[in-house]
Amino acid sequence: MSGKTKVGILLSGRGSNMMALVEQASGYEVTLAASDKPDAAGIAWARDHGLATFVQSPKGIPKAEYEATIDAALREADVEIIALAGYMRLLTDEFVARWRGRIVNIHPSLLPKYKGLDTHARAIAAGDTVGGCSVHVVTEELDGGEVLGQAEVPILPGDTPDTLAARVLAAEHRLYPRILAEFCAR
Repeated sequence: MSGKTKVGILLSGRGSNMMALVEQASGYEVTLAASDKPDAAGIAWARDHGLATFVQSPKGIPKAEYEATIDAALREADVEIIALAGYMRLLTDEFVARWRGRIVNIHPSLLPKYKGLDTHARAIAAGDTVGGCSVHVVTEELDGGEVLGQAEVPILPGDTPDTLAARVLAAEHRLYPRILAEFCAR
């Protein structure tokens, strides 16, 4: 028994935040990488690195049934904390309630600013001088839970949403593993 908190990661894409969480794990261990996208690059990386994986496409499945399969996979892997890392599906209130206080997310803005999508474009359009990222507890309110940590990234003259996103992503890779370790130690 390692004594480390067991973390399950939900992802939908390339999995760069998952990779950072795995590579910088301290005080926690990733016991499952799960995705709603069978062809997610992050799942291939997880398999290549010996992590247990679970993939279930939500297509044609009622949402409650789909989430029940994810819940079962997480519990089978003895997951204690869920880390959302580029998981692009909204979780139902019922799923969040089952895992209350045990789901965290990385969001590409300085919450409470710019909840939801298109955060970088919105920050640039507003004339903000800084953007950044936040790790927060997931609640039924979109991007509305307790903020556990943030990292600021300057918005530079001439920035586009893509150039800002690249710098924010680098900050996410530094912030998320540290905050997840702190959260698991609580």
